[in-house]
Amino acid sequence: MADIICVIGNKGGTGKTTLSHMLCQGLGLLNQRSVCVLTDIGREPLDPEGRRYLTADARSRDALAKVVEKIRGLNKWIGVIDGGANRSDMDRHLYSLAHLVLLPFRDSHEDMRTVQQDLEAFPRALALPMQWPTNSWAREAADRTVEAQLGAYRNRILEPVFAISSSKQLLQKRIPDTLPSPLANACRRVAAPVLDILRIEHEEVDIDAEDTMEEHPQVQSRREVDAAIGAH
Repeated sequence: MADIICVIGNKGGTGKTTLSHMLCQGLGLLNQRSVCVLTDIGREPLDPEGRRYLTADARSRDALAKVVEKIRGLNKWIGVIDGGANRSDMDRHLYSLAHLVLLPFRDSHEDMRTVQQDLEAFPRALALPMQWPTNSWAREAADRTVEAQLGAYRNRILEPVFAISSSKQLLQKRIPDTLPSPLANACRRVAAPVLDILRIEHEEVDIDAEDTMEEHPQVQSRREVDAAIGAH
């Protein structure tokens, strides 16, 4: 029987779709079979050619029920359902279907306030920092904000997915023939802990955070970082 992972959350722009496709790509790179399921009616289905995973269109309730039923009948497959934003009823429905629920959030006070509400509403869900700063000063500031606002939930927060501009290539209608190595590393780094949580055996992944970055982080002064944080 397949495992179902749902990527949900009330706020838009947190990286749900990016996370869903990075996770599926990483699962494929770790020799796991997966399907990325589209539920957002505001998006168009993507071409599965060249990807390490399948895609499925489930933008209606009936289609979602059929897709989930089909995935569940597949032995040792993983279904990753990309939930849309601002759909509380759909989030609750997807939560009820899932073996694992992920709540991505970005480095902003608004994102953290919203994910706190979602963590309260969905007690089995785990939060995942997305598009996290790669600069050491900026990351330190972001981590301090997480501790201040979400410290009570620290045991439900996964390691961050660092900002990587090439991730948008996974959201193209048809992906390029080759993808950058940092993106592949980032996808593996997303997928490995998810497989650990689901207790699915996989090849060992030993990838440093720096290996997922497209270039060495630019050096910024603490004053610049503090000014940026103050703008939230």
